[in-house]
Amino acid sequence: MRLLVTGGCGFIGANFLYAMRRNHPDWRLFNLDKLTYAGNLGSLRALEAEAGPAYTFIHGDIGDRDLVSATLSEHKIDAVVNFAAESHVDRSIDDPAPFVTTNVLGAQNVLECARRAGTGRVVHVSTDEVYGSLGATGQFHETTPIAPNSPYSASKAGADLLARAYHETYGQDIVVTRCSNNYGPFQFPEKLIPLMYTRAIAGEPLPVYGDGQNVRDWIFVDDHCRGVELALLKGRAGAVYNFGGASEMPNLEVVRTVLRLTGQNDTLIRFVTDRPGHDRRYAMNFDLAARELGFAPSVTFAEGMARTIAWYQANSVWLDEVQSGAYRTFMNSWYKERA
Repeated sequence: MRLLVTGGCGFIGANFLYAMRRNHPDWRLFNLDKLTYAGNLGSLRALEAEAGPAYTFIHGDIGDRDLVSATLSEHKIDAVVNFAAESHVDRSIDDPAPFVTTNVLGAQNVLECARRAGTGRVVHVSTDEVYGSLGATGQFHETTPIAPNSPYSASKAGADLLARAYHETYGQDIVVTRCSNNYGPFQFPEKLIPLMYTRAIAGEPLPVYGDGQNVRDWIFVDDHCRGVELALLKGRAGAVYNFGGASEMPNLEVVRTVLRLTGQNDTLIRFVTDRPGHDRRYAMNFDLAARELGFAPSVTFAEGMARTIAWYQANSVWLDEVQSGAYRTFMNSWYKERA
């Protein structure tokens, strides 16, 4: 297999590349990444050193038609997994334009280039956020109508619909995956768990939106990567598969877990003005993935959180490297406005 992974320097993409190297050492892995603020080549130093010529990094934008086409043809790519995306809801509220550019137009370019090149399967990695918000009960199914509530989720929903259209119109071999909230090693520190960790170890206030009772289903990143691998190898063309961690948790409980694991207490919690369009609850039904792919999460929330905090504690240099001035400026101004 000659596999192109887009966005491989991001959080989930990097973990996926490591997983594919472990599980399929005979594969040739190609990583196309634009290296925006959340893309970190340092996350893949160990992979690059270990894999040698079996791994190739390509610096570029998924919206660059010439580059994507040349990559597919010159490297004789067999399949594509598209992780490349702008992925932070707060940033999408601040400026939706980059999300439309990358998540919609970029994804369409990947689909079109793969179609023209005759590339085999394209796995388009999406999110549970395209479904909108749940009440106190129920779960999202693959047949749940999409109803995105943020610019980020709307851009991902747009790409999902394009993926469906390319399969229905052109017969292209495309699989869409939708996953609940990921956590684990290499996650950029603007997301909830690493943000709370970095503030907790510094003894700084931990900003929690609203009343902290927004519920998310948490999945350890290795379990998500396994789901994407199964979709790549066994998925039905044209299908959508949900992946979840069976670990629903209010945000406030997640924050308190971080505080316990870092030896801090609840006095650091600061409730801030809720963000616009904040979905109340997500919960994923993954019966279809279990039935057709054999997917099931294997890491409990307690185990995954312990492993995640231990990884951040052991990788303080990595954390320091990704906390650029631009990152701190955005996060400080965003939460200051809501304090």
